Amino acid sequence: MRFRSDSMTFSCLTRKKTYRPPWKHVYSTSQTTVDSKEIKTFLALAHKWWDEQGTFAPLHSMNDLRVPFIRDNLLKTSASHHPGRPLCGMKIIDVGCGGGLLTEPLGRLGASVIGIDPVAENIKVAQHHKSFDPVLDKRIEYKACALEEIVDETAQVFDAVVASEVVEHVIDLEMFIQCCYQVLKPGGSLFITTVNKTQLSYALGIVFAEQIAGIVPKGTHTWEKFVSPEKLESILEPNGLSVQTVAGMFYNPFSGHWHWSKSSSLNYAAHAVKSSAQEHPEPTESALKGDTEVAQADASSSSSVHEEAKK
Repeated sequence: MRFRSDSMTFSCLTRKKTYRPPWKHVYSTSQTTVDSKEIKTFLALAHKWWDEQGTFAPLHSMNDLRVPFIRDNLLKTSASHHPGRPLCGMKIIDVGCGGGLLTEPLGRLGASVIGIDPVAENIKVAQHHKSFDPVLDKRIEYKACALEEIVDETAQVFDAVVASEVVEHVIDLEMFIQCCYQVLKPGGSLFITTVNKTQLSYALGIVFAEQIAGIVPKGTHTWEKFVSPEKLESILEPNGLSVQTVAGMFYNPFSGHWHWSKSSSLNYAAHAVKSSAQEHPEPTESALKGDTEVAQADASSSSSVHEEAKK
């Protein structure tokens, strides 16, 4: 069977959605979304962020898609537009900002942007690069930290959270999404670009890109961490984030350019919006029990379907 997942089929998906109240800060300080192995990988690459022909060339090129994707979706929520500075007045946090490749273009569009990254060396590079532009120096702030470290101090502060090429590197995706929810204002937007978890993404994203062509350094990605649009939605929706758009992306290694694609079997961009409701009732014990029974029934039904398929 050929697996196909694209924005058209994704938007038509229907599934039973179980809503749970927005997450509250209950994790201990020992919990983290950061993978120490990933830190080592990106620490070794920190000095290469602004080489447009080097290791991060695909990310430089991706700005041609992701910057307009973020800008246009945010403008749909804004009543007033500022010529030359369309995102003026908006507060954005760029999570896993690296050397600031996406942070700077968002700042040039007029937004006040905070870029955070757990790799301190990345932040040093980003700070140094923005210092050459006095305008950006005022609009952009960088911090060396993980998102969960600043959840309390930035609760409901941002109009948008950007996590571009990040979710495939975290060790606890649901906790990461919950943190994104916490720092967003009601009605705020979450933007994600990532890699789908398919056989094609393994063949091209890891075997070809890392092991054969050397487009990406070996060990940059772990296929098991890739996440499908369906899986991502199943985490976003119960955590108060409604998926608005999923669009496939394709990188041509020969031209060095990205293009929008009907298929999201390799890369894709997603836009989700936080519920405007401030508070939701805690689930009752009977409701929780009911959810458990529904889950068990679904599991039983799924098992029966697989048995029938085998016959």
